[in-house]
Amino acid sequence: MNCSPARGPLVVSFYRGVWCPYCNLELQALEAVLPEIAARGASLAVISPQTQNNSCKSQRDNKLSVPIMTDAGAKLADAFGIKFALSEELIEVYRGFGNDLPRVNDNPEWVLPMPARYVIGRDGVIA
Repeated sequence: MNCSPARGPLVVSFYRGVWCPYCNLELQALEAVLPEIAARGASLAVISPQTQNNSCKSQRDNKLSVPIMTDAGAKLADAFGIKFALSEELIEVYRGFGNDLPRVNDNPEWVLPMPARYVIGRDGVIA
């Protein structure tokens, strides 16, 4: 998939990770509308703080035709202003569900992006 700005708009979706059932449903919905995105001359980019191995698993499990790019340390999410640190109480809830974000993301911080989508025009402006 060519994501160069000359091709058309870019739909960017921030994805929390392989462990999130709601996020996985969202990935499947994006895959279902991918033909419509392409018909409008746009491309889709999915970005997650998880490791590349976990992103490959997400791509396989959700039958995605687009790769999930790794945002190590959620730096891009931070640049978009959607990175947040989990509170101690929320960390305990996640642990209770068996989610070990530092392992999944290969990052000692308990941080995630807010689930978010952006459409970025050929001119680089977020619509």
